[in-house]
Amino acid sequence: MNSMTKVCVVGLGYVGLPTASLLANRGFEVYGVDVNPYIVETINRGDIHIYEPDLDVLVRAAVNSDNLKATLEPQQADVFILAVPTPFQGEHKPDVSYVEAATKAIAPYLSSESLVILESTSPVGTTEQIGAWIRNLRPELRGVYIAHCPERVLPGQVLKELVENDRIIGGVDPESTEKAIAFYQQFVTGEILGTDARTAELAKLTENAFRDVNIAFANELSLICDKLDINVWELIKLANRHPRVNILKPGPGVGGHCIAIDPWFIVDSAPEQARLIRTAREVNDSKPGYVVNRVKTAVQDIERPVIACLGLAYKANVDDLRESPAIAITKELAVQEIGSIFAVEPYIKFLPESLKDFDNLQLGNLEDVLQKADIVVLLVAHNAFKQIKQSLLKDKLVIDTCGIWISEKLSERQQLKKLQPLV
Repeated sequence: MNSMTKVCVVGLGYVGLPTASLLANRGFEVYGVDVNPYIVETINRGDIHIYEPDLDVLVRAAVNSDNLKATLEPQQADVFILAVPTPFQGEHKPDVSYVEAATKAIAPYLSSESLVILESTSPVGTTEQIGAWIRNLRPELRGVYIAHCPERVLPGQVLKELVENDRIIGGVDPESTEKAIAFYQQFVTGEILGTDARTAELAKLTENAFRDVNIAFANELSLICDKLDINVWELIKLANRHPRVNILKPGPGVGGHCIAIDPWFIVDSAPEQARLIRTAREVNDSKPGYVVNRVKTAVQDIERPVIACLGLAYKANVDDLRESPAIAITKELAVQEIGSIFAVEPYIKFLPESLKDFDNLQLGNLEDVLQKADIVVLLVAHNAFKQIKQSLLKDKLVIDTCGIWISEKLSERQQLKKLQPLV
């Protein structure tokens, strides 16, 4: 194998930036590419535009060592890593236009023996499509290696998991798989598992669909318990005492770029076969609307209620707002003009664009908002919210979609004026 010391990472988001900074601190010469000038300028100052524990330290060290340079255009490199979004277009149709744009951007800089790695979670066949795009753009090139290595990291633990997690690597041919494995062996301590590109693509989609189906079971249980007047949190706790049962926790829906989107890629590829996966997605996608209706019912006798929506991120203790059910719920409450709405999110300083244009919605401080609120809707289990004293909620209507208050002893729950836990 030729030396693989110069790396070009396209896309400096939640996966691309940690990957680029990690490689730079391991001695690789790294060019980080993004189309957003603000992101490029921020990183070249040694600062970060996203929150991830210890990422600021890693980026600063990488930039100060001159091993990481952010640019608007790709550069010559031995390895090209594509870490760009793969969102929806239309009705749950996968959009690989960012992957195509990234491929076209790096094409002029490829040479024989270049290694192109797609880390973006993608529909089956996307890695092979990259090969077709490159052949069309650079028909004279021979010997370009192309592989898929899906990211499998958890926000909040990205830097640790980039190194320690097992990695699946699937090339468009055995030689590409071998070369990509040789690259990741230089910095990954987890086991590296070789396969073909299509299997690697479906493996990542399968991991997230598996989790989505299990979350949907918990969310459906919460709806059943609500109808039957049963505490779903107590039910799950008791059922999980069975040695072979491990029911997940319900919530206000499913967010994040992976679980909320990836199962639809499978449904799109095999609609006749993916019946359970489709149903699970529909259950989880319907949960935000159910929560909104519960809030409307709870405040129907209050004139111009003040509603506290606690949390906007898609999961606890991160600033990641992608596909967040908390945002969907907060926005719908504002659209329907249910009352005056105060959103509390400790990990952001400004409302996201999707929530900025509502006169009845503003970002607030937790302490101030709790004093004003008639109803408190817990949407994200941030640690800051777990520390709220129950005494501050005793005169409020409370809807706890995460179960962090419902798990308190019954005597403490009874101190609340009205607790609605079953969403």
